[in-house]
Amino acid sequence: MIRLGGKRCLFVGLALLMLLLAGCSGEPYLSTLTPQGENGEMLLDLMLLTTALMSLVTIVVVIIFIYVSTKFRRTKAKENLIPKQVEGNHKLEITWTVIPIIILLIVAVPTVSATFKLDVNQEKIPEDAIQINVTGKLYWWEFEYPNEQIVTSQDLVIPTGERIYLKLKAGDVKHAFWIPALAGKIDTNTDNENYMWIHAYKEGVYYGKCAELCGPSHALMDFKVKAVSKEEYEKWIANMQKPTEEPTDAVAKAGQEIFAKSCVGCHAVDSNDPRPEAARIAPNLSNFADRERVAGIKDLTPENVKAWLTDPEAMKPGNKMTGTYNLSAEEIDAVTAYLLTLSKENQ
Repeated sequence: MIRLGGKRCLFVGLALLMLLLAGCSGEPYLSTLTPQGENGEMLLDLMLLTTALMSLVTIVVVIIFIYVSTKFRRTKAKENLIPKQVEGNHKLEITWTVIPIIILLIVAVPTVSATFKLDVNQEKIPEDAIQINVTGKLYWWEFEYPNEQIVTSQDLVIPTGERIYLKLKAGDVKHAFWIPALAGKIDTNTDNENYMWIHAYKEGVYYGKCAELCGPSHALMDFKVKAVSKEEYEKWIANMQKPTEEPTDAVAKAGQEIFAKSCVGCHAVDSNDPRPEAARIAPNLSNFADRERVAGIKDLTPENVKAWLTDPEAMKPGNKMTGTYNLSAEEIDAVTAYLLTLSKENQ
C-alpha cells in the first residue's frame, strides 16, 4: 500500500482543488456552457460531442483494465500459467484499428462542418449586413461602425436576431477577442485582419475578455456586448450620430476646458471621430456617462472616475495613460463632472 506523507497529501489535495476550481467561473456570463447565440451553441455542441466520446473511451478502457488486471493477476496457483497469446490475431488488430477511425470520423465530420459555417472573410459578408471594425489596444477595445460613421469603445452594441460581422485587428500587440456566451475566441493581429460573426438570440449584456496574454493588465482588458432589439439599436445609432451636447453646469464647463487642454489629444468626445485610425490612441468618450464601467472594470461612479484620473497605474498597470499629465484635485473634480455629462442616451 502506498502511504502519502503530510506534505504529499497537502500537494495532492491542492492539485485536486485547483483542478476543480479550473472549471469554475466567478461570473455566469463568462461561461461557454450557457450559449446565447447561434455561434456559441455550435461550439457547445462540439464540446459536448467530444466530451461524450472521450468519456466513453475512458470508461471502456478502464473496464478492460480492471477485467484484465483481475483475471490475469499473478497468484501462486497461476504463476506458471501462460495466457492465450493473441499476437497476429487479425480480427483484434482490425477491431482496434477501425474503432479509432470511426471515432475520428464522428468528431471530424461535425467539426469540419462547423469550421466552414464559422469561416468568414470580406467576400462572404452580405452587402446589407451590419459590419463592425474591432481593434484591440492596450488595454481597451475600439468599435467602429464604418457604414454609420460611429466610433466608440468598451461597449459593443448589436441588434438581436441577426448575424453581426466583425473585422478584427490589433493596434499595438497581439490580443484575442472572446465573448464566451456568444462565440469562441479569435486572435487580433497587427499585421493582418481576421473576421468572425456573432449572433445573440435575446436582449441582454454579454461580457467579453482578451484571451491572449498581452501585458500586465491583460486580465483587466474587459468589454461588454449589449444586445438590444432592432428598434433600440436604430435609436442608439441615431443618438450616437448626434453632436455631443455642451455642458451647462459651471464645474462641468471648467472641466471641458481642462479636457480640451490636457486630454483631447488622445481622447475624442465626438462619436463621429474624423481622425484617422492611427491617431485614435485612446478610448472614444462620446458616450462615457452611458457606460456601466470605468476603464472597463470599475463601476461608473464619480469616486471611481476620480481614482482613475488620479492614478491610472494603480487601476490598470502598464496602461498608456499613466504619467501623461498631472491634474490637481480641483481639476480632477472638474474633469469628472464633465465626463459624467457625456451621454448620448439622454439627449
